Amino acid sequence: MWFAIVLHSRKADVVLIDVYSTLNFWYAYSCSLLCRVFDIPYIPILHGGNLPARFQKNPKQAMALVNSAYKTVIPSAYLKQHLTAFNLPRVEVIPNTIDLANYSFKQRSNLQPNLLWVRAIDSIYNPEMALQTLALVREEFPEAKLTMVGPYKSISETAWQQTLKKYKLPVRMTGKVTKEEWIALAASHSVFVNTTTIDNMPVSVIEAMALGLPVVSTDVGGIPYLIQHEVSGLLVPSNDAPAMAQAVIRLLQSEKDTATLTLNARKVIEKYDWRVVSIQWKALFEGE
Repeated sequence: MWFAIVLHSRKADVVLIDVYSTLNFWYAYSCSLLCRVFDIPYIPILHGGNLPARFQKNPKQAMALVNSAYKTVIPSAYLKQHLTAFNLPRVEVIPNTIDLANYSFKQRSNLQPNLLWVRAIDSIYNPEMALQTLALVREEFPEAKLTMVGPYKSISETAWQQTLKKYKLPVRMTGKVTKEEWIALAASHSVFVNTTTIDNMPVSVIEAMALGLPVVSTDVGGIPYLIQHEVSGLLVPSNDAPAMAQAVIRLLQSEKDTATLTLNARKVIEKYDWRVVSIQWKALFEGE
């Protein structure tokens, strides 16, 4: 990140800085300092679902990051609402985006109990809840399986393999895959489960909704701003595997409910298409 700023300092019109709430925050903050040294306008894009806590823990650095910015972009109304107390200047809400043309909607029928989970193997995403959910779903559907897509982060591969052995479940681990690979993988799955404990506006959930996968998610952070319970998906309390399992079973047993939820979800996702969102970015750059 530092090298890119230095390398392009003489020709960059503006620097976009993705800001998260964990270690990345300090890289983002240092990049803003570097932009000021080279007198380059920058726009922090606040992604991290736990950024309100970061602003409370490091208010001096967090406010310096946004106060000197050309504009600050927040991808969800959730995060804007939870940062209201900090009176952030020059804030624009521009959602995360996908190119909808790359996501073919598939109306699922004859649902099979194949669950899909897509996040880093990280404690904040609560991957163990996905295993607990699968174990409970298998009480109703003994043939149920789970595919977990994502790289190892705070949980090592060795530690996770030990967890898998403890549960003795049919779980396929793919590791990190390309976008094209996981989109192709989604076609053979029936339900997308999102077990996170902290979140803002996860692109993986947006992608699942675009592809026609019914989503069962914890109701944390910005998720309820993205998914309306019983309308475009099903929401359950954080760390409540029995509730998630019951929601998954309900979808598997009711093709009609699943069809309604997925059609509604696809309509919601249309406003996150790049062709729509790019108009907001264009207006931002032009100072409108």
